[in-house]
Amino acid sequence: MANPTISDMLYEWGERPLHEYLRMHAQKTPGQPAIIWYGRIITYGELEDWTDRFATFLTSQRVAVGDRVALYLGNCPQFVIAFLGAQKIGAIVTPVSPAFKEWELQYQLDHSGARVIVLSYDNYAVLASIRDQTAVELVVATDYCDFLPETPTLPVPPEMVVSRVHLDNVADLIETLSATPANPPEPDLEIGQVSLMIYTSGTTGSPKGAMLTYRNAIFKAAAGCVSNGVTAKDVTLATMPLSHIAGLLVGLNLVIYQGISEVLLYRFDPDAAVQAIEQYGVTWWLSVVPMNRAILDRLGTKSPRLTSLQHNLCTSFGMPLTEDLAHQWQTLTNGCRIHESSYGLTETHTGDTAMPVDAIRWGTVGKPVIGCQIRIVDPDTGQECPVNTQGEIAVRNPGVFAGYWHAPEATAAALRDGYVLTGDVGKMDDDGYLYFQGRFKEMIKVSGYSVFPEDVESLLIHHPKIAQVAVIGITHPYHGEVVKAYVVAKPGETLSPEELIDWSKERMAHYKYPREVEVLASLPATGTGKILRRILKERQQSTSDPGRNQPPRA
Repeated sequence: MANPTISDMLYEWGERPLHEYLRMHAQKTPGQPAIIWYGRIITYGELEDWTDRFATFLTSQRVAVGDRVALYLGNCPQFVIAFLGAQKIGAIVTPVSPAFKEWELQYQLDHSGARVIVLSYDNYAVLASIRDQTAVELVVATDYCDFLPETPTLPVPPEMVVSRVHLDNVADLIETLSATPANPPEPDLEIGQVSLMIYTSGTTGSPKGAMLTYRNAIFKAAAGCVSNGVTAKDVTLATMPLSHIAGLLVGLNLVIYQGISEVLLYRFDPDAAVQAIEQYGVTWWLSVVPMNRAILDRLGTKSPRLTSLQHNLCTSFGMPLTEDLAHQWQTLTNGCRIHESSYGLTETHTGDTAMPVDAIRWGTVGKPVIGCQIRIVDPDTGQECPVNTQGEIAVRNPGVFAGYWHAPEATAAALRDGYVLTGDVGKMDDDGYLYFQGRFKEMIKVSGYSVFPEDVESLLIHHPKIAQVAVIGITHPYHGEVVKAYVVAKPGETLSPEELIDWSKERMAHYKYPREVEVLASLPATGTGKILRRILKERQQSTSDPGRNQPPRA
């Protein structure tokens, strides 16, 4: 018998687009809850019907295979409906952060050439100021309250409740779908066809549109379920933004692939999250550390709560997941497994590693998921590095993107022999665990020493008064660059720059401790909580005045 293929090992119903898995779940278990939205239950049968109606509507508006459909929405059932409905007709979905302002929105609409945009009424004013300068032909608006039940079972964020007004040349999503029959076309779609375009965060330069295919999505959904033990019996909680690749993978793709029930929140709120977990028996959650910290601060660890939780993937953004915090969380939840979520990037549809829950290794991001190859290569020669040797992380698997939209040179630079050259620094140990150690582009060179921001941040966060920290490099007349730290103090604490510099000097190598510290009320971050160091760099550049200040401390 031939060796089993990845397809044989992963896919229950074969390698096919995600929306076809939705159709099969709708046929097999139409009454199964798919989305629980503040108490409103949308079943798989209903979700199939709504997505069919949206696909039919787009076709009636002459939206065709390959056309780009922008989703300028926060978390809501309408995001899922528009996402899957557009992909049913072969359109390319391009999610837009709902926090974007005019120039950010215009850039993505212009670069992607989106013909259609689906947005919330409260964000229409942002589009209105630039609409005539874009290629957008069709605007569809929706209200986050449209799917709310009469009596919500969870606290509803006040910003979700807005006064709707009639808008000219704008189609109301719910009214339109209610009047549209569920009769979508069935185009001949290829599994390797581009179906999603997510824009990179633009740490350096302008954001680029990473083109992802139906194959990329179904592979990572299946591999994520297998590697993390997600089954049809699980109930998940979605608090990460669906407009971000990690939130999309866990909050939409895994759910639809496996046919499970998900409690969807517009945004994270500790009280709503606690109620959701306990009321609906949530078993599986992807969080970021500040979310867990906020719940721990509210509930403490004296009495077990959230005991339905069995598995909690957690990402360190600005606040590391420590063994001590993990122990507190396990005490609170009566044993829920919590660990670093995974390593991944937009260009691989994320989720390239998973942590073995029976062999958690702190300081690592786990092992490659099934079907994934990870190499550590010398960034100068491209040669593979020995184990336990630092180099550039290179990733190859069926989740690797098709390239950057209209950027062949950037695509060629990112891909080599099927591997994505990530620009990330890491190493693999003898047991195959991956250590993520930072980004080459953010590396700080201090007197010839290589300093990675994450390394310094992981040390600074141990200061008893610090809640969050981010590190960048700044120019120095003697050392080339030195470290500058931006910190947020814990509630009720005060922290002086001098105090932290002296504390750090005693605990870090001479080239690593920060020479400058700035205390802020908050750190700039994406919707998922990822700290935006580029914003801090821009802040530093805008406030630097060589004639005003003395050089940083030597």
